[in-house]
Amino acid sequence: MQRYPMTVAGADALRAELDRLKNVERPRITAAIAEARAHGDLKENAEYHAAREQQSFAEGRIKEIEAKLSNVQIIDITKMTNNGKVIFGATVDIENVETGEVKTYQIVGEDEADIKLGKISSGSPIARGLMGKEEGDTVTITTPSGKVEYEISEVRYI
Repeated sequence: MQRYPMTVAGADALRAELDRLKNVERPRITAAIAEARAHGDLKENAEYHAAREQQSFAEGRIKEIEAKLSNVQIIDITKMTNNGKVIFGATVDIENVETGEVKTYQIVGEDEADIKLGKISSGSPIARGLMGKEEGDTVTITTPSGKVEYEISEVRYI
């Protein structure tokens, strides 16, 4: 059985999505199917087929979320003592040694990753290069543009 590491916020977001799918989307889609059925011939009824496709997608996503939540391993970084080590859930400031550019990333589960929000998957090359290292360490990470050297300037457990 695969365990899914997830932050508290990530698990909350999945639960909220599940709630929305079950209590908002499911009834809306059921109503759309009923309305489309009322229009008659189902073979040529585009609204009916579109609603059935939405239903299939929503039910699949509900099953997927329920499976993940049943195997989730919630890691609450705020309850841990910050020893400066980069671990799952940590927020890390890294400085490009060559350019001085500073980036901030939080290492999260696969479902939570969103590079625009600075959340990177624990399986990503950057996260794998940082995990287990400590504040002040210099790491070399292979990026699409080649190897880049970063210094870990701060590790926060927030």
